[in-house]
Amino acid sequence: MEKKKLKVKIFDQDYSLLVENEEVAKELAEYVNDMMEDTKEELPGQPKDTIAIIAALNIAYDLFVEKNKFLEFNIQATDKIKKIKLLMNNSKFMSSD
Repeated sequence: MEKKKLKVKIFDQDYSLLVENEEVAKELAEYVNDMMEDTKEELPGQPKDTIAIIAALNIAYDLFVEKNKFLEFNIQATDKIKKIKLLMNNSKFMSSD
């Protein structure tokens, strides 16, 4: 897929990005900008670099939570598949009697 040049604005600063998917890149830039703005509101008077680090930690926390949800779902799904296979094997064993 060919990369396209996209300009986004995050926290009142323009950035030029090379992206494969413009819509996803726009959503990501909006998400980062929203996190920066929310952090600025929660921590008035803090320098931009502090706001950026706290916003990055908040984004990393969101990713960590979603990753753990996925891992937990994957564990539960694997357990259910194992139970289904066991039930199917037991069913075959009982029907062959």
